[in-house]
Amino acid sequence: MTDVQMVAVTVKPNSRKGPLVEVTDDGAITVYVREPAVEGKATKAVGVALAKHFGVPKSRVELVSGATSRIKRFRIG
Repeated sequence: MTDVQMVAVTVKPNSRKGPLVEVTDDGAITVYVREPAVEGKATKAVGVALAKHFGVPKSRVELVSGATSRIKRFRIG
């Protein structure tokens, strides 16, 4: 059985730094992506970046809330 965790991330779309996942000392996660925040492109890119960061398939990363917000919650597992 795999561990399922909920993570809250701050999304930075249109970033030259992306794709990049940064975790601060206090556990806050910021994801930088090159895609713009239109038509879900940035959200999809964040899912891909999180999957790579946590070492899980893209199908195991699910958006829980914040589809149109810069702060999103994902279920990883």
